Amino acid sequence: MTLTADIFWSFRSPYSYLATRRYRALMEAYDLTLNLRPVYPLAIRQPDFFEKNHPSWLRYTFTDVFRVAQYLDIPFGFPNPDPIVQDIATRQIAAEQPYIYRITRLGQAAARVGKSLAFCDEASRLIWGGAKGWHEGDHLAEAAARAGLDLAAIEAVIEAEPDALDAEIAANQAALEAAGHWGVPTLVFDGEPFFGQDRIDLALWRMEQKGLQLR
Repeated sequence: MTLTADIFWSFRSPYSYLATRRYRALMEAYDLTLNLRPVYPLAIRQPDFFEKNHPSWLRYTFTDVFRVAQYLDIPFGFPNPDPIVQDIATRQIAAEQPYIYRITRLGQAAARVGKSLAFCDEASRLIWGGAKGWHEGDHLAEAAARAGLDLAAIEAVIEAEPDALDAEIAANQAALEAAGHWGVPTLVFDGEPFFGQDRIDLALWRMEQKGLQLR
C-alpha cells in the first residue's frame, strides 16, 4: 500500500533546500507519495520576526546552514537575488517583493499537477546552489523542464489565478499549523509533524513502522 505524507516548505528557507533532494530520494526509493505544499516565508507572514529575534540568531543560522551543506555534500551559496528583498543590516523587509510571490505561486501551480516536489527541488537548486540571476533568462524554464513541466504553462496559471493560488498557499499554512507546527521544512505523516531537515530519518523510521516498503 502506497503511503502518503505532506511536506510544508518555503523557497526562502535554506533548510528546506537542504532537505528537498532527500525527500525526493525517499519517494524514488519507497512506495511513498510526498505532496509538497509551499507556504510563504516568515518574512511575508510575520515581517517583524527578524527584528524581534535574538541578535545571534541570524549569525548562528548562517554558520549552521553552511556546515550542514558541507556535511551533506550539497552545493550551497546565498541567493542572488534573495527571494525576499530585505536589508540584512536592519533586518527590515521591503514593501515591494518582486520574487517571492511569483516563485511560490509557481510552486503551488506545480502542486496542482502533482509536480511541486520536483519543481521546488530544481528551482531551489538554482536559488541556493550558488548561481547568480536564477530569476533571469532560461534558468527557471530549464528547471521546470527537468521537473516535467512547461514554465510558460504554469506562468499562465499564476497570471490568471493569483488570488486562488494565494488562497491555496494560505490553506497550506493553516494545514501545517493544524498538524502542530509552524516552521519549514515540516513533513507531516499520519497527523504527526517532523520539523527540520534533521528529522528525515526519524520520519522514515515512523513510516516504516506503518508499513512503508521499498519500491
